[in-house]
Amino acid sequence: MKINKNYFWSSSILTVLSISASLLLSSCASSKSELKLSYKGEVKRNPNTEKVSVYFIFSHVRQMVGLDAIPKLENKYQRLNGFDDIFLEAQRELSNLGKYATYVEESSDVNNPLKRAERDSLMRSHDYTIKIRIEAKKKFTNYFLGYLFSTVSLTVIPVPYSQEYTVKTDVLDSSNRLVGSYEREATLTNWSQVLLIFVYPFHPESRKIEEIYMEFLKDTFRQIESEGVLKL
Repeated sequence: MKINKNYFWSSSILTVLSISASLLLSSCASSKSELKLSYKGEVKRNPNTEKVSVYFIFSHVRQMVGLDAIPKLENKYQRLNGFDDIFLEAQRELSNLGKYATYVEESSDVNNPLKRAERDSLMRSHDYTIKIRIEAKKKFTNYFLGYLFSTVSLTVIPVPYSQEYTVKTDVLDSSNRLVGSYEREATLTNWSQVLLIFVYPFHPESRKIEEIYMEFLKDTFRQIESEGVLKL
């Protein structure tokens, strides 16, 4: 049987174009879970309490479980864009916050004794230190197999990719004594599918991540405020 070469090449090109168009048109719509371990107690404000100085130490880490042996500190290009604005908004929950300073941990700090010494000095010179560690984790197997299945199906079948977020917060006094410890969790799920291009503009991943970070900080600071932890 003789094969028509022109027909073969035309069919191949059409197939490639169809796959490419499906992948280009597909999009991800994101959703987030409710905040886990959130504060359920009475919300109190302490506007007349003496102002305190606070040193905020932030650690942003990510891990692809199954690919990364340990969580890795994010560099400045990987960290959430706009985090400073989120922090400025969330700190309004602390009514007696006076002078404060911030520090972001970098993996290069291990080779920078001067920077570490400055960090330790600022911890001693402030009334309190609040260490905030934000972790983002996703499973390599789920991510890889989900992406593969989505590609094979030309993104017609929706495929979810989940990422777990956790924030761990420790409050220490100027003597480095632990006076409070808090944890919050949330899940971000991305759905990838060709028709989600019509949903994506209203549920982008970046906005959902910002919402998770905002809820993390505001809820934690609200509990710290309500429990009167930052009092001299």
